[in-house]
Amino acid sequence: MKARNLLPIPMACLMALFVLAPAAPRAAEDAKLIDCEMKFNLKGWSAMYKTAKGEGTITCDNGQRASVTIKTRGGGITFGKSEIVDGTGKFTGAKSINELFGSYAQSEAHAGAGKSASVQAMTKGEVSLALSGTGRGVDLGFSFGKFTITSGR
Repeated sequence: MKARNLLPIPMACLMALFVLAPAAPRAAEDAKLIDCEMKFNLKGWSAMYKTAKGEGTITCDNGQRASVTIKTRGGGITFGKSEIVDGTGKFTGAKSINELFGSYAQSEAHAGAGKSASVQAMTKGEVSLALSGTGRGVDLGFSFGKFTITSGR
């Protein structure tokens, strides 16, 4: 093989390096996880079947923000009515605010009369959501279901 036939191989490698080099930092940037928080209000009732509706706002450390609607549905041995005011949700494992929308698997045990506090953790694939809040109402039982967040009000 002549030396001039080998010249295209190093040139091709060098060209590939210049073309692919900018993609490496972008890929690392795309993989960065974001921190997001949701402030919300939620009101509902239960009698074997549990349902609640509410709304809130999600803000992320990358500047993304969205107004959201929240719905919970489930069943179990549960009775009562409740309201969470100024609740907080912390999301982990997301790369974009769009990954936060959808349904999370939910299970909870609850008991309260008058003022009460609530803490829950739920997941949707690689994204996790931890909720905390204080509220009022009368409720007792345990339930399983889904917690759904949709964009817009």
